[in-house]
Amino acid sequence: MSVKRDYYEVLGVKKTATQQEIEQSYRKLAVENHPDRAPEEKKEEARQKFKELSEAYAVLSDTKKRAQYDSYGHAGIDQRYRQEDIFRNTDFGSVFEDMGFGSGTFADVFSDLFSGGSSRSRYAPRGGDDIEFPIKITLEEAFNGTEKNVSFYHTITCNVCNGSGAKPGTGTKTCQSCRGAGQVRYSQGFFVVSQPCPKCSGQGKIIDTPCGQCTGRGKVKEQTKIMVKVPRGVDTGTSIRMRGKGEAGELGGPPGDLYVTVRIEPHKIFARRGDDLFIKIPVSFVRAALGGELLVPTLSGQVTMKIPPGTQPGKTFRLRGHGTPNLHSHETGMLYVTVDIEVPTKLNEKQKQLLREFAQNSGENVDDEDSSFFKRVFRT
Repeated sequence: MSVKRDYYEVLGVKKTATQQEIEQSYRKLAVENHPDRAPEEKKEEARQKFKELSEAYAVLSDTKKRAQYDSYGHAGIDQRYRQEDIFRNTDFGSVFEDMGFGSGTFADVFSDLFSGGSSRSRYAPRGGDDIEFPIKITLEEAFNGTEKNVSFYHTITCNVCNGSGAKPGTGTKTCQSCRGAGQVRYSQGFFVVSQPCPKCSGQGKIIDTPCGQCTGRGKVKEQTKIMVKVPRGVDTGTSIRMRGKGEAGELGGPPGDLYVTVRIEPHKIFARRGDDLFIKIPVSFVRAALGGELLVPTLSGQVTMKIPPGTQPGKTFRLRGHGTPNLHSHETGMLYVTVDIEVPTKLNEKQKQLLREFAQNSGENVDDEDSSFFKRVFRT
């Protein structure tokens, strides 16, 4: 599965990062993850990480691409750029030039990485990439489950040439320059590098007459609208898989999947941790002292909760079964209710007198600033 991660997360920088911070982070991570520095058994893993880092840098180091990404996410980049266009006009070599790597060398290394680094012909069916699409929902929608209309751009197989890239009635022939491999390889200094065959653009085949609909790509961009069912109990980070709704495959290969990733918006009164909910309820100091019943809001309506006499500020009560449902079971979380004692800010003279009488009956002199607590603490 090749779900794309957030580019800022990939480079380990904030969304407010400067161009210099982005370049510094990419330089550090790219050197650490360069395939030539990895042991043989981890070269493929390093190659994928290196490619991910380089794609993130290619977008975030370009002002226009970064603005498009900030506004629309991965869908905005995929809508406007083909994969090979993402890296166009990005000078990777200059990032590393003071480390002994020339721009030409790195360009060739990138050609090898982004073409897959294989001598096998590219002219074979391959599955399409997966797509991640974020949606925002409310806590109430997560509690009850909901349906959301999702509109996104992705590639689909061209219905004129059926993915071949050739105009109907015409064919293809094996590229004589690379003999169908799609790549040419050669040594340059320390590296043995590869780049897409310039004759066939890395396809291994020559299309005599390109399809007029897709201009030889075999697929076209399309905006798709679908209804996504969001089950009860989802949390931020939950991904809902929509099979076959990702990018089109190459040369008749199966399409990838769409992963709709949930982001839950902050709630005005509830906080959530896992399946549990947390809320603060204001209580008058009179009710806290005397005890009584409170009406507590939940996501399914109000419930009555008893508080004992003498309830202290910050006391937390637990209401079983009033949290959020668990996505994978029939269990429901807890609702934790914390009492927030309210002290009146304005009292009339009668109320003040009653409180003074209460204090005197309790053995407290409210007019004495030298309270018994400080006498105990600072006793000499």
